[in-house]
Amino acid sequence: MESPLPRKKLEGYEFYREVLGSPKFIVAPMVDQSELAFRRLTRRYGAQLVYTPMISAKMFADTTHKYYREQYFDIASGEEGAASLPSSSDTDRPLIVQFCANDPDALLKSAKLVEAHCDAVDINLGCPQDIARRGHYGSFLQDEWDLIYTMSVYSPAVQFTTTKNKSQVNTLHKNLTVPVTAKFRVFPDIEKTVEYAKMLERAGAQIITCHGRTREQRGQNTGLASYAHIAAVKRAVSIPVFANGNILFAADIQRCLDETGADGVMSAEGVLYNPSLFRGLSSSSSHPTSTSTPTSTMPSPTSTSRQKHYELDTPATVATLALEYLSIVRAQRTRTSPSAVKGHLFKILRPALGRERYHDLREQIGKVRVDVPRRLEVRKAGGKEAQVQEEGEEAWTWVDTYARIVEEVQVRLEDDARVATEDGRIALEELVRTDEKTGLDLLPWWIAQPYFRPLPVPVAGKKGKDKEPTSETRKEKELLHDSTNSNSNVAEPGCVPAKRSLPEETGFDGQGNDDASMKRVKVGDL
Repeated sequence: MESPLPRKKLEGYEFYREVLGSPKFIVAPMVDQSELAFRRLTRRYGAQLVYTPMISAKMFADTTHKYYREQYFDIASGEEGAASLPSSSDTDRPLIVQFCANDPDALLKSAKLVEAHCDAVDINLGCPQDIARRGHYGSFLQDEWDLIYTMSVYSPAVQFTTTKNKSQVNTLHKNLTVPVTAKFRVFPDIEKTVEYAKMLERAGAQIITCHGRTREQRGQNTGLASYAHIAAVKRAVSIPVFANGNILFAADIQRCLDETGADGVMSAEGVLYNPSLFRGLSSSSSHPTSTSTPTSTMPSPTSTSRQKHYELDTPATVATLALEYLSIVRAQRTRTSPSAVKGHLFKILRPALGRERYHDLREQIGKVRVDVPRRLEVRKAGGKEAQVQEEGEEAWTWVDTYARIVEEVQVRLEDDARVATEDGRIALEELVRTDEKTGLDLLPWWIAQPYFRPLPVPVAGKKGKDKEPTSETRKEKELLHDSTNSNSNVAEPGCVPAKRSLPEETGFDGQGNDDASMKRVKVGDL
């Protein structure tokens, strides 16, 4: 009997349509944040394609780093990249695994390890953080086009000694059974950005994601993404393009598609703060559209008029989302990093935890003691498969503790909602207020919603010139640290009717102090 012929690897739009299913709504790769449990949550609320966290190819390829592999893509658990997951209707497909690398050998070795468990492998060319500068990867490879091309087209069977013949090697995607994609940041110059994108296409990338911010736009200086850059890239290449940037509310999605012409919209921080961002949307139906006037280059959320909020049609409450996430963490075999869990809770619950009535619960979340469980084993008991925790049920105490705290958040929020709406007599739309700092709408605090960092006020130097923030200030603003150290003495406008006062409306200090997890890399996307 003849062995079956190998399946043809699809490319470009064939791959986009037939393998990925023409996704429009995409969750970005995020360090310590787009782990399996969170991917499952976002898929339940409309995400059509999800990326893994950024994984170091060097660490993943090193067999001595078993814990690193287990933490970032736990193949042995049998759940990462699975088409179906036990005891649920969840799936972890379609899935793209992202690596950061500057070594073609390590990149290819790592990609070979995961190719059977994903639909594509993505190269991170967009990380702008200092750790990427030190590690020489991400956006700090922007000026090394030969190296990027080599990583995309590298074959270990071909040796090269000069820059000129690097491009003569076989393409990387010929060494894998799945396509290669790439995510990158723009250059200030549109023409250079377009040439960069075209180089990636020539190198073999089958999909490119264009984040419309420069390498310098990060942390408190994130600012707005340029849709003009993304649109120019889309017009210049013949492969699918995903747009990344400026997605806060559901109404922003169609605006992004219209202004860029992109094939899909990728969201990072928008989804982190509201995992139900894509809820109720579909590729075949008309998407929510913004009532604001679009701009051709730098769409500004601060200049929009009050828009319809589709989030209020079938509102997802922050406590419900947080409890659903914890239930996923609790049920699956794949271990979830405690820092990821804490980070997600602070982000999802941010609208509530910023209010003084919830400060005690915020502190409780920050102080939960974590005993990291090992992977669950599947053993047969009485002829049936059952999940048995190697260290016993007590290893899940920390997750259950989080759940009890969130349940108390839920009780208080339900009481707040009852009072604020006068038992439903006041419509949610009437409770929407505008943030004086950003000009963005603030939804009632029990409803999932985005968070946008206002641009910092320049500090005048000795000669009257603006100067950059000090390294101490920059570190404080870019790194997310434990919420128990936060100061909440800057008022955040509340979402309550003028005729009724509720518990104090003190918010966070706007410097990221609500988050406890991402001590390594700031996401920096909207």
